[in-house]
Parts: sequence; structure tokens; C-alpha cells
Amino acid sequence: MATLQSDDFELFGLPRQFAQDRAVIDARWKDLQREAHPDKFAAQGPAAQRLAMQWSVRINEAYQRLKDPLKRAAYLCELNGVAVKAEDNTAMPAEFLMQQMTWREALDEAEDLGALDALSDEVGAARARVLSSFDWLLDEKGDHAGAVQQVRSLMFIERFAQDVEARYESMES
Repeated sequence: MATLQSDDFELFGLPRQFAQDRAVIDARWKDLQREAHPDKFAAQGPAAQRLAMQWSVRINEAYQRLKDPLKRAAYLCELNGVAVKAEDNTAMPAEFLMQQMTWREALDEAEDLGALDALSDEVGAARARVLSSFDWLLDEKGDHAGAVQQVRSLMFIERFAQDVEARYESMES
């Protein structure tokens, strides 16, 4: 039986692994929200409603982590004693940093939608490669330290993808 202190996977009744079916996560979230909805506890008084509200908040927090592959990977690393520490540890492999610089230059030089589309495709492919590495690193190999490096890489990629999106928006206006 799950408690408020249960980890997200236990709370949702899911195996503690990266590979998850998003439809199952969504369905389980809806079921849990229905079970814990504060209105169901109105007849039991304010204390029961407060507890239901705590459960509802806890369920939503877990859902936000489980549904997002980046957050789920980081959470799995942390559950296994390897914190991401993205704000403290910004060291990245030289090859990755060179790729980031190349992308930045390409973004700065992108004059038309074709160039931006090509860059967006390249960034999307890099994102897909990192995401696919989590199944192997976390679920098969149990290499949480290696996965942390990939989590940090994906954080950079996601941020850059937002910059690309912003550039699309500025080109459209």
C-alpha cells in the first residue's frame, strides 16, 4: 500500500524503470486523482479533506516527474543515490560542448525557415538519441552515473530546442 512517502513508481504502481507507457501513466494518474479527490471526503470533515488534498498534491507531483522522460530519468538517478546537481556540475565532454557551439552558430546564422528546419531536425535527432540511451543505461545496465551525464546533456538540448522555437516565432512575426 502506497503512502505519502512512497516513491513515485510505488505510488503509481509502476515498475521502477525508465521505460514506461505514457498511456498507463496518464490512466493511473486519473484513477489516483479520482480516488483522492477532496470532494469525496466532504462528509468526513475538514481533516479528511486536508489529507485528501495532500494526496492530490503528491499525486500531481509524481505525475509531473513520471510523465516527462527527462524528469523521470533524473528521478531514477536520484532514487539510486546519484544526484544530477545540474546547477553545481556543468562539466560536459568537449565533443558535446563543440556540438553546442556549432548549433549556436547555426542558429545565429539561420536566415530562413529551411536552415532553421535543418537545425531543428538535428537537435530532435540528438534528443532522440539521448532518450534512447536511458533504456540501456538505467534499465539494462544500471549505470546511474552515466545516466546523470545524459540527463545533463538532455537538459542542454532541451534548452537549446527552446531557443530554436523562439527563433521560429521571431521569424514569423
